Amino acid sequence: MTVKIYTRKGDDGTTSLWYGGRVPKSHPRTDAYGTIDEAVSALGVARALCDPSEPELAALILRVQNELFVAGAELATAPEASERLEDGVSRVTAEMVDELDAEIDKLMASVDLPPKFVIPGGNLLSAQLDLARAILRRGERRMTELAASEDLGPTEVGRFLNRCSDLVYAMARATDVDDPDLFAGRGK
Repeated sequence: MTVKIYTRKGDDGTTSLWYGGRVPKSHPRTDAYGTIDEAVSALGVARALCDPSEPELAALILRVQNELFVAGAELATAPEASERLEDGVSRVTAEMVDELDAEIDKLMASVDLPPKFVIPGGNLLSAQLDLARAILRRGERRMTELAASEDLGPTEVGRFLNRCSDLVYAMARATDVDDPDLFAGRGK
């Protein structure tokens, strides 16, 4: 039996929210969680580029992807249904943010940051991580726009996305090559 993945419900330009309700596909809420979904996919490419002999980075990327689904679920829930969310499953927690801080500190302990901006492209993996970070930053901006247009209630999603992009930046720097031409202002 073939499983059909289409429902035709979105043909009218709307999409369903978790626990009910529909919004236009152009709604700020849809844009926010859709951007997070893009970041998850970009991180998937980065994970596929990881060296199999060093599985730690791939495991960390997978963890971030899973946690981004938690953030996406929270943003995809209608405000009136927010009491139905579960911490760590469909609602971001302060502990999730704290755990990202610890991972950032661990990675940055082994990285010498230049005093200039880093130009992406040291290698394919670091470039893909930099792309994922840029998408996460856009997701953070979209989430901020959503928060300005609707009452999101108390949420850790903004802090989480901010820290998540910092972690992905740290991953990119940890995997980058040591090339002085990669730092803005020192290139050819």
